[in-house]
Amino acid sequence: MSGGAFAALAACSQTPATLDATPQANTSATPAKASGWMDGTAMAAAIASGETTSLDQVNAAIARAKSVNGQINAIATEIYETARAEAGNTPAGPFQGVPTFIKDLHDWKGAPTQYGSRAFKGHMPDSDAPLPAKWRAEGVVVLGKSTSPEMGLMASTEPLVTGETCNPWDTTRIVGGSSGGAAALVAARVVPFAHASDGGGSIRIPASTCGVFGLKPSRGQLPAHAGENPPIDISVQHAVTISVRDSVNLFRDTQSNDGTFAPLATNLQPLKRRLKIGFTTDAFAGSVVAPETRAALDDVAALCEQLGHEIVPYAPTYSGQEFVDKFLLYWAAGAAEFAQQASAYTGKPVGPDIVEPWTLGLTQMFMSRRDEMESTLAWLKGFESVYDADLADQGVDILLTPTTGSPAVKLGEQAPTVPFDTLYERVITFAAFTAPMNVSGAASMSVPLSWSPSGLPIGSMFSGKRGDDQLLFELALELEAARPWAEKMPGVVAL
Repeated sequence: MSGGAFAALAACSQTPATLDATPQANTSATPAKASGWMDGTAMAAAIASGETTSLDQVNAAIARAKSVNGQINAIATEIYETARAEAGNTPAGPFQGVPTFIKDLHDWKGAPTQYGSRAFKGHMPDSDAPLPAKWRAEGVVVLGKSTSPEMGLMASTEPLVTGETCNPWDTTRIVGGSSGGAAALVAARVVPFAHASDGGGSIRIPASTCGVFGLKPSRGQLPAHAGENPPIDISVQHAVTISVRDSVNLFRDTQSNDGTFAPLATNLQPLKRRLKIGFTTDAFAGSVVAPETRAALDDVAALCEQLGHEIVPYAPTYSGQEFVDKFLLYWAAGAAEFAQQASAYTGKPVGPDIVEPWTLGLTQMFMSRRDEMESTLAWLKGFESVYDADLADQGVDILLTPTTGSPAVKLGEQAPTVPFDTLYERVITFAAFTAPMNVSGAASMSVPLSWSPSGLPIGSMFSGKRGDDQLLFELALELEAARPWAEKMPGVVAL
């Protein structure tokens, strides 16, 4: 889930031993180039050295997109001819010439922004959103927009405007949401990385279901949106990737550097110090967690112990049920505001012909409980200190939990047309772990370390406090070296 309503309205086949300061460096440790696959860091270096050209890479990515999109339906809008014209002519940034996609919730000048909604079909922005603007300066070539549920309000990408996006690992399953199209395109190896955003789990959930890497930055680390901040700033933007180093390099080159946080180190290494990791497979609000998810996380906890980390039991001291209730009321306020914007844009009253049933249900939920908003905002504003104290009092450095309550569920189970009460329960059961890190502003990541017996990816979520982004990246590099995932590819793959 993205939380984008508030913002819109107010690889390598083995891990390199070191991570150099610029994406052009240290490309010798990318043997996957021989098989025709490169992560973005290696691709940028190959373009810069003249080994290949941006146009060649753009054309190859377009061919890959065409070869698989009929099976996964992950592209909301194509701008292929624009991309071909821009190849070789983008700014001389660290990812100059590398093809990618921007999420449909966020503006890229030259491509429509539909917000995953029928109401905004064909809407053309006149400028880039703040983080995409940073990506433009990095020199990327955008091939189009990736699919998203309506205004990022769902944990599955099945919007009525573009239709369901299917999981490359099993096309009868969901990709998660709301950065679902982005994760599917990266998992299928169409592009090495794609733009993503996260207001309630929208980077980490699809990263988990699609078997890719996704870090949700701390609040304020990267540009999120223009204009006045929403009452609770839950939504951030970054990327989904195959290699950890692509995520690191994209993060470093777009970091705000406004003095709030130290700049990311220029040569990150796998983590050297050992951590005390709080571990649970229980959902915070008590919903059911699938047996294969529990088993996978038990195995990852054992891996962390083998690496020398200390694993200790964790249970939140705050009420998970109270958190979910207050978070979803705030979420519903965003849906109601989006519905009003859709009405203003179309000139039609709020109703099922312009917004989806799930959005309408959330809007009605907000309208029936709007007198609770003042106390809800106060509670949520105080949650960062509650979350931080929870970790400190239990003496843990970071948390290890599942990313989702189960592997990817069947398409249709979380479609926006499912009756509201049924869908509400399904959403909070599936998206059971991610939202506390959005409200607290904490750094959090889903790492693709496990697969179910039937072959579905299961992400492990590691979460710190606000500002722990570098710590998580260092841990991710260690885990990537210990259990590489880049060679594991889905059945629908564009190579």
